[in-house]
Amino acid sequence: MTDALHLVSKRMEVPDSIEEVNDLYYQHGWTDGLPIFPPTEDRVDRMLLGTARKPQDSIGEIPPVWAEATVEKIAINAVMAGCLPQYMPIILTALEAMLEPQFNLYAVQTTTHPVAPLVIVNGPLVKALGVNAGYNVFGQGSRANACIGRAIRLILLNVGGAIPGKLDRSTQGQPSKYTFCIAENEEQNPWKPLHVERGFDPSVSTVTVVAAENPHNINDHSSIDARGILTTIVGTMKTQGSNNLLYQRGEVVLALGPEHASTIASSGFSKQNVMHFIFENARVPKKDFSLKHQEERFPDFESDALIPMVCEEVAIMVIVAGGAGKHSSFCPNFGSSKSVTKQIQP
Repeated sequence: MTDALHLVSKRMEVPDSIEEVNDLYYQHGWTDGLPIFPPTEDRVDRMLLGTARKPQDSIGEIPPVWAEATVEKIAINAVMAGCLPQYMPIILTALEAMLEPQFNLYAVQTTTHPVAPLVIVNGPLVKALGVNAGYNVFGQGSRANACIGRAIRLILLNVGGAIPGKLDRSTQGQPSKYTFCIAENEEQNPWKPLHVERGFDPSVSTVTVVAAENPHNINDHSSIDARGILTTIVGTMKTQGSNNLLYQRGEVVLALGPEHASTIASSGFSKQNVMHFIFENARVPKKDFSLKHQEERFPDFESDALIPMVCEEVAIMVIVAGGAGKHSSFCPNFGSSKSVTKQIQP
């Protein structure tokens, strides 16, 4: 049995019982609370077949304990999460993206905010691996979405050391701290998909990582044009307790359902028009905040000012995700973090 916590993976003998293995892992704090697949040598070896990298290659040190994340360590946690070997390139690339300085993984791992890394997959691998981009995209039902996201969480826990209540200080947490992985619905996207917008060729597969909150639903079954739907979106997004608004940093993810996206595009709105409309209209009057917030958070704004949800319109990330139905969602950002997009490497 491979021990997921040591730099050089050691072997340990345990009873040949999945129940006892799970009890052991749970007692040591090596799981997310759900049952795991025991990471036997055979299983880890099979998982390593999913990547061209060597087992002792390192992708870097995972905060907050700054432990070395070798490919073997990542494979161990991928086994525990129930992954298939072909998911390894996505997991490895997503972790590399999270280690970019602008993502600020140390803060994401240790903050009291309920943030979790959202992984967005684009490109041909979405279909090849069955990553869900349609109905229930943020929910259950897809092995790829569930296991890729869960493997990342286990790595952040077991290698990074973000144990709840110890170094993970999230006040309440959120369900997406179990797993948070989706694909963009490129087939029903009336604009350029996210990775193409960020300079990648359509034939390339990428992952984008965003430090985000759970999706907040936006229901609009009545509006028939872009301004109507965007007015509803703005009304849902402008909330006083958002990290983006309070700190004037970070990005907001707007995940438009395909029907809303189609209606907006049919009105002649580009993605840039959407971002501009939201930036100009998703604002909260300074006078609506508590006096302490007015004094401490917004001292440079006039008393009659409207405070924008983000500091600039390019901080609004627009994607298309989900199935039929007049629903969309938005995910506020942690604030002290910037998204990162990388091409998936084997």
